[in-house]
Amino acid sequence: MKNFLRRMIALVDVWDHVDYHTADNSIRNNIEFRGPNAIILACAIVIASVGLNVNSIPVIIGAMLISPVMGPILGMGLGLGTEDNHLLVDSLKNFAVMVVISIIASTLFFLLSPLTLENQSELLARTKPTIYDVLIALFGGFAGILETSRKKQGTVIAGVAIATALMPPLCTVGYGISRLSLVYIGGALYLFIINTIFIAMATFFAVKLFRFPTVVLADEKHQRIKKGWYFVIIIIIVVPSIITAVSVVKENNFKINAATLVRNNKNMGKSFVYDHKTVYNRKSPVIELYVAGESLSDEAKEALYREANAFGFTRAQIIIHEDATVVRNDIDETEIVKGIYEHADKQIKMLNDSIAKLNVRLNMFAKKELPSFAIARELFAQHPEITSLSLTRGSAVDAETAEETEHIVALITSDDKISEELRNQIERWLKVRIGNENVTVVY
Repeated sequence: MKNFLRRMIALVDVWDHVDYHTADNSIRNNIEFRGPNAIILACAIVIASVGLNVNSIPVIIGAMLISPVMGPILGMGLGLGTEDNHLLVDSLKNFAVMVVISIIASTLFFLLSPLTLENQSELLARTKPTIYDVLIALFGGFAGILETSRKKQGTVIAGVAIATALMPPLCTVGYGISRLSLVYIGGALYLFIINTIFIAMATFFAVKLFRFPTVVLADEKHQRIKKGWYFVIIIIIVVPSIITAVSVVKENNFKINAATLVRNNKNMGKSFVYDHKTVYNRKSPVIELYVAGESLSDEAKEALYREANAFGFTRAQIIIHEDATVVRNDIDETEIVKGIYEHADKQIKMLNDSIAKLNVRLNMFAKKELPSFAIARELFAQHPEITSLSLTRGSAVDAETAEETEHIVALITSDDKISEELRNQIERWLKVRIGNENVTVVY
């Protein structure tokens, strides 16, 4: 097993599978945006823009697969790694052309498109890059150059194109320009820069690792200066993405805790929460609760605040709308009706549970009920001198053991005084008749 794992993960064998000449030619041939590459780029731009416009994930994936954007980026990494300044400059020029064409084309598309969805989730997904996008680009770029370099190529490049998603951010920049939205422009452009730099950086490291032949051997001082610039660029790009990732995690946790709080307090007395809304910002995130039914009592509110505090929410973060006429503009009426039905179902379930518990208790009382009338008639027939009988079921507690036992007391009256022997006889008979040894006859 040890030898098997060593062979499986060892990078020494990688050099035996690297075809430097084929890899170099493949990357150089895909750098320039002329002829077929330009047409393919135009097709990818249109497909990605349409996919983003109609919120279709399969269409967006199709644009990623046919996009030739990876070519100039791999060229930049190869140029840096092999000290080929001509290749680096050529890659940068074609990369700039590609970016400009993509942004202009996508901007025109979104300006002319009559369709505007209410929830542009796929567009918004490209506006908040995080450290996770850095990792995707870094490892995706490494997989891409490894696949390009090896002699027997497979389908890894297609997976890298989907994972790193270079075309959708550019089209999102075009959408932001068409709507004059800095949020879309800045966020999507930042995501595209992250993908570009770290794919190129991964390519650079792979080229050094696989020992691609260098065009010009740079001196040690020049190498140190380059490494310093690489480090500065990485810091500038990574730090904001880490900050964004922390913010995204906090927002996600805030929404999860808010949803749990609402779910635990859906019904509060004769009121119920039919909807809630979270408004997140780093300084003062809030939860808005929309309540229908009777007004919440002070006790119910205090209980809600105490539970909210357990989730890390302060009193100021909980906003309660108790007027059922206050309805969010972004919620459908069916959601309100659904909430009412859910509340009614829960109320019915609570009532059914209460009825079931009461039936159990009634059955217990019915089983313990003494047939006083029947026993009295039998006793009067045997002993006409007895004029009344009262049977009472209770509990007897032993003073020494403090044990509680069920006990039945029979109170009898008669016109004439009865003997102790007759009392004992009646007591024995009652024990057999009732089926309980704990019977005491009191005269």
